[in-house]
Amino acid sequence: MPIDATQKYPQFKPIPLTDRQWPSAVITKPPIWCSVDLRDGNQALIEPMDADRKARMFSMLVKLGFKEIEVGFPAASDTDFDFVRKIIEDKMIPEDVTIQVLTQARPELIERTFQSLKGVHRAIVHLYNSTSTLQRRVVFGLDQAGITDIAVRGAKLVKQLADANPETHWIFEYSPESFTGTELEFARDVCAAVIDTFESTPEHKMIINLPATVEMATPNIYADQIEWCHRNFHKRDSMILSLHPHNDRGTGVAAAELGFMAGADRIEGTLFGNGERTGNVDIVTLALNMFTQGVDPSLDFSHINEVRQTAEYCNQLPVHPRHPYAGDLVFTAFSGSHQDAIKKGFDALAASNSKVWEVPYLPIDPADLGRSYEAIIRINSQSGKGGIAYILKSDYGLDTPRLLQVEFSRVIQRIADETGKEIGPALIWETFQSEYLNRNAPIEYHSHSTLPVSGRPDQRDIHAEVVFNGVKQDIEGFGNGPIAAYVDAVRKNCGIDFNVLDYHQHAIGHGAEAKSVTYIEAQQADGKTVWGVGVSADIVDASLLAVTSAVNRMLG
Repeated sequence: MPIDATQKYPQFKPIPLTDRQWPSAVITKPPIWCSVDLRDGNQALIEPMDADRKARMFSMLVKLGFKEIEVGFPAASDTDFDFVRKIIEDKMIPEDVTIQVLTQARPELIERTFQSLKGVHRAIVHLYNSTSTLQRRVVFGLDQAGITDIAVRGAKLVKQLADANPETHWIFEYSPESFTGTELEFARDVCAAVIDTFESTPEHKMIINLPATVEMATPNIYADQIEWCHRNFHKRDSMILSLHPHNDRGTGVAAAELGFMAGADRIEGTLFGNGERTGNVDIVTLALNMFTQGVDPSLDFSHINEVRQTAEYCNQLPVHPRHPYAGDLVFTAFSGSHQDAIKKGFDALAASNSKVWEVPYLPIDPADLGRSYEAIIRINSQSGKGGIAYILKSDYGLDTPRLLQVEFSRVIQRIADETGKEIGPALIWETFQSEYLNRNAPIEYHSHSTLPVSGRPDQRDIHAEVVFNGVKQDIEGFGNGPIAAYVDAVRKNCGIDFNVLDYHQHAIGHGAEAKSVTYIEAQQADGKTVWGVGVSADIVDASLLAVTSAVNRMLG
């Protein structure tokens, strides 16, 4: 690259931890999970969730098994404030679930936060202020003492308001925001000051959350930072050490796993990694990574399609088809050799009666997620033009042109969006027939005959019997072949201005059952293009049916 990266991007300095222990650690139990979908995830949406979407997301998170859910930043917006009041007043919070709310260390925001929590049985108040060297210099213009003072004054007010509302079981959380850009010694000292202010004890622990607000280095460095804190933080036995990784370098999951191995107790993240910029750490991937290593994650993703669909509805963002465990394509093998190996793996598994999952290319049993390998092929085939084309070719013999695939995929997607249902091969074929093969108005093609044009060997005269707008008639046209002549006849007799741009044809079936399939791309006078399809035992009839199909779709 022409830019000198060595000058513009200094390397992150390694952590001086020569006797690190995390590389030999093994994950044997899940962390305490905290979903931040309704706060960190929601604030990153193009269109933040309305009340209905928030309620749906909250209900799903409870159903999945989350015991700690950050429900908003109630002092930042009336929408968040009203939602917190709603779930409290409507008694939507189960006894074993603790809601969490976020607030900056500013008095007016802290007071508004406690107003939103009035009457809640248990809550985590999550206090934060930024501590990084960059933000101290560029944003706040404060030294370490000034930043510590902000944190301590905020903590004092939080404790004061909590003490004034003893009917609620309060849990305190503090985040030195932008932790990964903060000197470890200062992170230790500011957290110690907050811990002392909250008077945290082993019996009443507070949460110290160490966010990779911006992922700044490789995951092993984050793990070193966490292990250093795990060893050196004040009153470690009086805190729950929490992680909050982001995914700026694409390694949020790895950073969370290594950080957990380095001594953390808790992880905050979102479903499918939604969040600011490149997103928060993906709890679905983290949990199922543990599951595939024999660790029960204490979260239930046994109906992952439902989870994905709800998340897509609430976030109004799609989950990528290659997303681990949940994407449409993750259990789909288009390679013939892969398909063969998977089939043999299933056969061997059935023959052995083994309880150990061993199937090539499938690191998890799709059934554990409420899916099946065969079903996923069908589902996947609905999700894009390639998959739909696969169904049309493998089940019905139609080798559709690429641009027709694009056009038809929009039709299928519209049905899926309107119905909210999965689209199977039968409905794909039924829709294809109604969209292309059974379009009989305003023109219904019946038959044709052609004759050479006297004195013009390159021209054909066509007479076609059609029904146009309910009236049976014979139309005549001229062209250098039957398709061109039929286009001329339709233009002159039916008053429709269009051209044929592209033509594809192939046979389906064998012997006496063989038929011709023709695909025609036509262009209207306004430049819009549409496709038509015709199927007939006669190759010319198939072509004229395709032209008719395209014209009817233009006018339909």
